[in-house]
Amino acid sequence: MSMLWDYLVALLFGIVEGVTEWLPVSSTGHMIILNEFFKLNVSPEFYDLYLVVIQLGAIMAVILIFWKDIWPFGKKDNQCPFAKTGFGSYIKKDKIIMWLKIAVACIPAVLVGVPFDDWLDEHLYNYVVVAIALIVFGVAFIVVEYLNRNRKPVINRVGQINWGHAVAIGLFQILAAVFPGASRSGSTIVGSIAIGIKREAAAKFTFFLAIPVMLGASLLKILKYDGSVTLHEVGLLLVGMVTAFLVSLLIIKKFLDFIRKHSFTCFGWYRIVLGVVVLILGAVGIIGGNGPMA
Repeated sequence: MSMLWDYLVALLFGIVEGVTEWLPVSSTGHMIILNEFFKLNVSPEFYDLYLVVIQLGAIMAVILIFWKDIWPFGKKDNQCPFAKTGFGSYIKKDKIIMWLKIAVACIPAVLVGVPFDDWLDEHLYNYVVVAIALIVFGVAFIVVEYLNRNRKPVINRVGQINWGHAVAIGLFQILAAVFPGASRSGSTIVGSIAIGIKREAAAKFTFFLAIPVMLGASLLKILKYDGSVTLHEVGLLLVGMVTAFLVSLLIIKKFLDFIRKHSFTCFGWYRIVLGVVVLILGAVGIIGGNGPMA
């Protein structure tokens, strides 16, 4: 019965990961609350590993959905080849440049996240910081949307994002790397909107940016993990990853459809309410301690 319960909890975590990873609502805040009511029968070290590695399922959904937009090789539909003939005709120059810009956008988070990863986990990954970040960034969402309500975006496609924009988006991403609860997708998308990038283009660039960021975070977590892994724990990882993958397939498409017609204001209010709920639950002793990173 205990083993079956673990798999049901792993399934639930995968669902929450698949939903909240892409919406600007902070998967960290949701995972903290979820973990207080539904716990896996695993060690704290493996639990930390689990919450990061199941993100690989969500990333696979992005790769599958946007394969044509991100794969930089192939002669078919290559409107911007490196050369007209030979090997260069199979290289999509515009996609290579896009990936170089994504690499630039990753640099700020790498410079902060890698050397200070353990310190951030120890000192900032707790329900109070998460709740405050939920509320503060929720207010920021509402303010940015209000200030941009009558402003037309100057960047309408991912291909129009320049090097300066990439650096700015990378700096916005630092907020999520430092403050759990800020939401990686939320801070980068809303930050992109603030500098004049259309919502859909901002969301797509953020999704593409998540590929190296989350792959790197998973790899770092795996390399730093010094415990053993049982067959049961491998099964839990697979359940979480597959579930996150399937749910992400649905959520990403629905999210893009939503932001074509609506602003992020509703997410801002949702974050504020969730932050207040987290603080109340902590104040009455229902939750407490360190929260997971997502």
